[in-house]
Amino acid sequence: MITVAFWRSAAERSVKTMAQSLLSLWLVGDVMFNVLAVDWPLAGGVSLGAGVISLLTSIASAPVHGDGTPSLVGEGDHRPRHAA
Repeated sequence: MITVAFWRSAAERSVKTMAQSLLSLWLVGDVMFNVLAVDWPLAGGVSLGAGVISLLTSIASAPVHGDGTPSLVGEGDHRPRHAA
């Protein structure tokens, strides 16, 4: 789990989650996005919180396959184990 590849993948997932949560805060409920009207501390806090949760789920998912990735489905051979 403590590999550079693991942390790169986990960081990528976390940053994507942060961006998605930030976009959802901007877009949900508003017809038009106004950068001057955004509550930046709130938006940043929610986005960072989502990133931390994403990182924690990556760490929790790592031992599932034992392949050193932060994925529940694994990133190796995607064929079912019984089909070899």
